Amino acid sequence: MKKNFTLVVLFVVISQAVGAAFLMPGKLKASEIMLPLGSTGKSISMLDLSTISVKDFEHISGKEMKWADKMMFKSAQKELRRSINKDGTLNNKKLEKFYKKYNGDVTAGFNIGGFALGLLLSIIGVLIAYLIDSNDNANLRKWAWIGFGVSVAIWLLFAIL
Repeated sequence: MKKNFTLVVLFVVISQAVGAAFLMPGKLKASEIMLPLGSTGKSISMLDLSTISVKDFEHISGKEMKWADKMMFKSAQKELRRSINKDGTLNNKKLEKFYKKYNGDVTAGFNIGGFALGLLLSIIGVLIAYLIDSNDNANLRKWAWIGFGVSVAIWLLFAIL
């Protein structure tokens, strides 16, 4: 009996580990990160931005740059080229963090409102979180579910004791 139980536990743990390995995000590719160019509505990839000439950049952006701006652009391009590996992935943690903060994970960060809804109102709070229309709705729903889980855990502790 103990062998069967151990075998089942190992199977569950290994299957979860393998499943999590497929969900792990890879490195960001510079060719996939698109950056908007001012108010023109056009965008350019980081890889293209690191190799584009000043004249082409001026043509795409629609603005002529002064001498100092051109020198700053060249300097920033050089730094950007250093941040891109030969295989096209980013090796700069600051750039990755910045990109993920503004374009990646929308459910990052603690949301006190969602947590309070789930904790104090249980499943009704979660339903309210789904009805609230805000720009941070995914984060609100996530923390409402976490608050609901904490609420259930507290009620189970009281029921057991």
